[in-house]
Amino acid sequence: MTEARSLQVRLLYESLLPVNKTIRTLIAIPLFFLVATSGSAEDWPQFRGPGGQGHSTSQNLPISWDPDTNVVWKKNVPGNGWSSPVLSHGLIYLTTAVKKEENTTESGNDISLRALCMDAESGDVLWNVEAAALSGETRIHPKNSHASATPIVTGDRMFVHFASHGTAALDLDGNIIWQEKIDYNPIHGTGSSPVLYEDLLIFNCDGSESPFVVALDSATGKERWRTQRPDLAKMKFSFSTPLVIDVKGQHQLVSAGSDLVCGYDPQSGKQLWMVQYPEKWSVVPRPVYAGGLVLISTGYEGPAELLAIRPNGSGNVTETHVVWRAKRFVPHSPSPIIYDNCVYLISDNGIASCRDLETGDLHWKERVGGTYSASPLLAEERIYFMSEDGRCTVIQAAPKFHELARNDLKERSLASITPTDGALLIRTIEGLYRIGR
Repeated sequence: MTEARSLQVRLLYESLLPVNKTIRTLIAIPLFFLVATSGSAEDWPQFRGPGGQGHSTSQNLPISWDPDTNVVWKKNVPGNGWSSPVLSHGLIYLTTAVKKEENTTESGNDISLRALCMDAESGDVLWNVEAAALSGETRIHPKNSHASATPIVTGDRMFVHFASHGTAALDLDGNIIWQEKIDYNPIHGTGSSPVLYEDLLIFNCDGSESPFVVALDSATGKERWRTQRPDLAKMKFSFSTPLVIDVKGQHQLVSAGSDLVCGYDPQSGKQLWMVQYPEKWSVVPRPVYAGGLVLISTGYEGPAELLAIRPNGSGNVTETHVVWRAKRFVPHSPSPIIYDNCVYLISDNGIASCRDLETGDLHWKERVGGTYSASPLLAEERIYFMSEDGRCTVIQAAPKFHELARNDLKERSLASITPTDGALLIRTIEGLYRIGR
């Protein structure tokens, strides 16, 4: 069992005692499945997988493919969306946004925000339901969509998030359990995916003003806590996804926003610590954590910066708990990968690099070409970098650069790759691929 998977199992186990019977049942099912399958086919239940850091235990993954080679199936997905597929029990779950003229939905709104379930073996759509909707013109970035937040799937629930347009829980037959709206004003759309902690569904709301982090009751959708960001940033909007970590037995929610990253108590929302990086907004990458260090890749304006932070402080720890900083070859969009005391990055403009986790020293850098938004995948000691034009470079995860393969689907792709034993699921602008060996 990987360190990330072990942490998720432990977090779920510890959550069973303090919650009521209904919630224990909801959590116990995915907990049992995680334990039972730790040596078999892997589920991929959230953005960046079981531990939220892009690590996969899947086996026999393909290394080489093109539109005519090793494609098990390709299926069109209606509408538009850049959420990554998630996987559970042989079923694929994803979201999409369908314009009114493209659908005959029940809402009659301008855009129907939908949840889909597909069979992983055949690619057949098993159900396709509206989970939220929006009307009128809503400005988003050309690289964004109205369905960019990756859903979460548990043993009997699917959670979807469409920014202020709606958040919902569905059962695994596609029936709506609850729907809620959290009012805030995203800029350029949303990109932050939700996370689950115990009986809470938590997500960032970093809009044009008064950014905050919020937790909903996963059984009912009712708000349980809300914590405002410190009012420091001039440009307040960001798109990062939080990460739950364990710091010597204390669980923390690490959440990056404009100008700062904070550690929170995930049960109460209390802010524990803060590190500032002034004049850095539109933060996208998800934090990663290993070796006692949280790594944060900051945003615009200008070059991004990579910060290695000890998350064991209290209050403003900017001057005391930042272990090292790096300012070259740091991504604005793709999240980092940590493996075997090395940090692997792919910059938005196609420079791959590897740094020492403890010191930040550069082991290597290599221009692989292309532009990048998707976060990389680690599996079988290999790293998969997926570019926006559908090219995937596969390298060895090692302190010396070694390229294994280059592949090209010849279709635009901004979603992160989802692995399963013997195959990869890759979402493109035209649909969803299952790539095999």
